Amino acid sequence: MKKQNTENMPNGHLHELFVDELKDILGAEKQLLKGLKKMADSASSTTLKEAFTAHRAETEEQIERLKQVFSSLGIAARAKKCKAMEGLLEEAEEIIEEFEGDPALDAALISAAQKVEHYEIASYGCLVTYASLMEHTEAQELLEMTLAQEKETDVKLTDIAMSEANVSA
Repeated sequence: MKKQNTENMPNGHLHELFVDELKDILGAEKQLLKGLKKMADSASSTTLKEAFTAHRAETEEQIERLKQVFSSLGIAARAKKCKAMEGLLEEAEEIIEEFEGDPALDAALISAAQKVEHYEIASYGCLVTYASLMEHTEAQELLEMTLAQEKETDVKLTDIAMSEANVSA
């Protein structure tokens, strides 16, 4: 990783970590696009299919927003493979295979999706903090928008679980 001059940057010691985490979450979001399609295709509830499809569109917006964050920092938007997301999506695929045709499939899919959301919430929460500490105002605002969306998605998934998936399973 090319070192930037961070001497005059508030909390510049966080800069390399911030950039590395941005690359990781960009990779995670790109990986998630494929996973959300599979989850939407596997869900039996129309409400859940629509939620996964809507979140897929949001994820595309979030990728564009991350590119804006990189641009605001004056660096190229490059993703790195996110091993955490890879593992979470492998688990989701196992759930799909294991529970195919089972009335608990939608509940299991929501569980897998919420694990993904919680990973994203943790990642974006840290990124917002780093951006704030380094006074990257534009990056902070963009990342806060995505963090809010991820939290909203988590709440929507809980609502679907409680109103449909968990009670019908």
